[in-house]
Amino acid sequence: MKTNLYLNNETLVAGITLRDASELECNNMALHAAANSNNVLKNLEKLARSVQCSLDDFVCANQTHSANFHRVTLADKGRGATQLDTAIKDTDALYTYEPNILLCSFTADCVPVTFYNEKAGLIGVIHSGWQGTVKEITLKLFTHLIQTENCQPQNFTIHIGTALSQQKFEVDEDVYVKFKALGYAEDFMYFNEETSKYHIDNRRTVKKQCELAGIPSDCITIDPTCTFLNEDGFSYRQNKKAGRHLSFIMRKG
Repeated sequence: MKTNLYLNNETLVAGITLRDASELECNNMALHAAANSNNVLKNLEKLARSVQCSLDDFVCANQTHSANFHRVTLADKGRGATQLDTAIKDTDALYTYEPNILLCSFTADCVPVTFYNEKAGLIGVIHSGWQGTVKEITLKLFTHLIQTENCQPQNFTIHIGTALSQQKFEVDEDVYVKFKALGYAEDFMYFNEETSKYHIDNRRTVKKQCELAGIPSDCITIDPTCTFLNEDGFSYRQNKKAGRHLSFIMRKG
């Protein structure tokens, strides 16, 4: 099973699963994108073993390209792990203070964000497709964590994962106008006169949203890998039946 681990130490494990032709459904991790749900469950169980937890420790959301976030408690353990109808409804970001909970986010071109704040004992994941970025889910969540949860912005470590590159994220004017209306994304877009398409760097826009919330730039890393161009990537834009990556983070108890 191909997995890119961002960290795995005494207190934290975090990473993203990758497309792997040698695995069932090419290592698809999402029940909602499964050809056969039993195959996906086997992949999820394999991941659970690799990070030394069980599927009952997973928490998944029913992602809807919203700007909604949810504070995960012990009562949420196992939600969405084996059944879609138990997932946290209409939510695209999760955070928790609880140990031994694996927070999950599914992507196939959209921007996955994993983060932690060791001093606060906080971890989280964000799913930010272009709609979530336009709705400013990342900015809203980190503003909440800083202002309401009283986290210190300089204590966050944020990783923006593999996603559709600016080269491959080409859109029409309607999407460009939405990004332009943000007022801070102009540097992350260009117009291709040959195709009459706009190209947007969603990852750098998400990074900017972290910075606007007050998080120092040097606390943020970006994986430049393109899900469309890389053989390890699942790309919905390339294949509407693509599987999904699973971005995850857990604080060890």
